[in-house]
Amino acid sequence: MAPRLTLQTLTAQPITSATFAPFGQVIFPSADGAIFGPSDAQLRLDGGIPRFYLMTLESRGTRFRTITRHQRCTQCLGALGGKDWLMAVAPASAAARPDPSKICAFHIPGSCFIKLEVGTWHAGPYFCHPTVSFYNLELSDTNLTDHQSCSLAQDFGLEFEIAVAN
Repeated sequence: MAPRLTLQTLTAQPITSATFAPFGQVIFPSADGAIFGPSDAQLRLDGGIPRFYLMTLESRGTRFRTITRHQRCTQCLGALGGKDWLMAVAPASAAARPDPSKICAFHIPGSCFIKLEVGTWHAGPYFCHPTVSFYNLELSDTNLTDHQSCSLAQDFGLEFEIAVAN
């Protein structure tokens, strides 16, 4: 018999550069011709061949029981078509598992993208639309060799649901 899970609700806060800084960067549009600077994604992709691809996700819902991190590279995600989306994150650490009390959620508009810092725990993207296409920048073998997941259900008896603030 499967253990009973405790459902914890995370209210997604609107993403800003300041609130997301412990987890990575929020990248907003800039003027054409602007030189590289601190508002551009500060990438770490030197551990292999970068992979930039599009993925279409369907009916993701807003609940999760696992959270993942990548220890060798940064990762960038953004939605196409101006659709908003949700992401849960926890700070990078040397520990083998994240601290569930430090998991928080962000509501991300379709007018920007995020860069996850190396080691940042993340669950998502999630959304309320039927389908959303995302672009993803990571290493070509990230999902094979740099994909450490933690089962929040098994390790902590937890399931999370992200709620969008009104």
